[in-house]
Amino acid sequence: MYLVPRNFFHRIHSKKVSFYNIFFKTHVDSSSVNSFGFQQRNPGFVSNPFRMSVSSYATSPIRRRRLRGPPTRSLRRRMSRRAKAAAEPVLDEAQFQRAISKLLPRFTPEELCNVITSEDDPLVCLELFNWASQQHRFRHNVSSFHITIKKLGAARMYEEMDDIVNQVLAIRSLGTEALYNTMIYYFTQARKLTRAVNIYKHMKDMGKLDCRPSITTYNILFTALLSTGKNSYINYMYMDTIRCLFRQMVDDGVEPDVYTLNCLIKGYVLSLHVNDALRVFHQMGVVYSCRPNSFSYDYLIHGLCAQGRTNNARELCVEMKEKGFIPSVKSYNSIVNSLALGGELDQAVNYLWEMIENQRSVDFITYRTLLNEICRQKQVEDAVDLLEKLQEKHLLGEATYRDLLHGIEWCEKQMVFILSCGKAKPTKAMKVGAARHTELEEEVAKKVPIQVTSAEDKWALRFINFIVGANQLLFEGLTRELPL
Repeated sequence: MYLVPRNFFHRIHSKKVSFYNIFFKTHVDSSSVNSFGFQQRNPGFVSNPFRMSVSSYATSPIRRRRLRGPPTRSLRRRMSRRAKAAAEPVLDEAQFQRAISKLLPRFTPEELCNVITSEDDPLVCLELFNWASQQHRFRHNVSSFHITIKKLGAARMYEEMDDIVNQVLAIRSLGTEALYNTMIYYFTQARKLTRAVNIYKHMKDMGKLDCRPSITTYNILFTALLSTGKNSYINYMYMDTIRCLFRQMVDDGVEPDVYTLNCLIKGYVLSLHVNDALRVFHQMGVVYSCRPNSFSYDYLIHGLCAQGRTNNARELCVEMKEKGFIPSVKSYNSIVNSLALGGELDQAVNYLWEMIENQRSVDFITYRTLLNEICRQKQVEDAVDLLEKLQEKHLLGEATYRDLLHGIEWCEKQMVFILSCGKAKPTKAMKVGAARHTELEEEVAKKVPIQVTSAEDKWALRFINFIVGANQLLFEGLTRELPL
């Protein structure tokens, strides 16, 4: 009996081996045990055919099932668990033993804290903490809990950190403000807001003077709630939570600082409540004795520009510069885009050069919006001149310059694209329609004689008449058709 791969014989046939003919007969009792006969095919060599009994097995890899459509949620969870299990770190026993050797026989929690601080491997720190918990007459204090939670949280070992946190919460007499703030912070980093809020409530219910929520606690929660939403609707829902949390903070006698008020302003702006953001901004110095900083102005300028309130944004920008602050990249880009879309092109260009002088980087969307609006106001030459000035000062890369130049050329040639759409070759009337759109009416109606010689020319001329009439309806309120 010989063990051979089942697909071995298929490979012999596929390679067209000229030595043997293969005959096989399946046994009745087992489909995997076959009787094969080998007979030499070379007629010059005479030998008796022989037979042998073999047991075949499959060596071809298992065919993976192809997914039809995106993977399901359960499949993604299984894949995630397998990836985590494959990437699970392994404890370094030698390093763990070296860490234990640094401790005295009757070590204190402070000495354990120093050893854990000196270790870089979070698994060693966790194992050292658990080993110390099993030692006779040893009890962890706030320092050992704190440093272990920090090590595990920084390594994103949140499940192991949760076990240590449960041990802290089980001892109501144990805990400080710094320890609870650390636990809340790392749970917000793990996107476990419910767990962080529960720890905050536990912190309030303890009633210890040295473990009351402070301004740092509230700022951590505000930051986590603001970073959750990805659109205005989600921010609107979380803004109610932020508002209630802020009211509770004030009722508990905790004075808000500039960072807290900026979080409120940012939350109102993201939830499209700019008037409430302005109210908080004006109350900063009167009610809360805080001076606005550059972030306060930046959030408001961006929110006002997003709602098209360009004049208010410009006034805030002037006030901001009078107080010695320089607007951020986001504020400048918002103002330039808002002014350009509002038709105030001169002011937009002035803010653009001011932005460059203050060494703020202009993004591609701002360049494109400004140039497109200049072209829309029939000032294509001004757009080209502005682009050339930017290129001369080495403010644009080659790829950015080509993309912006292509956009300006598209403004000039958009008519020939529209008129020649679906046509193999544009006719003469279509080429006439490709004149610069800044002088389209004058070129077509007064100066350019059009010879209508075919049905295509007639169709193109009617299309030009439609475009001209639409332009007059937009700017003058009248419509007319060019005579043939």
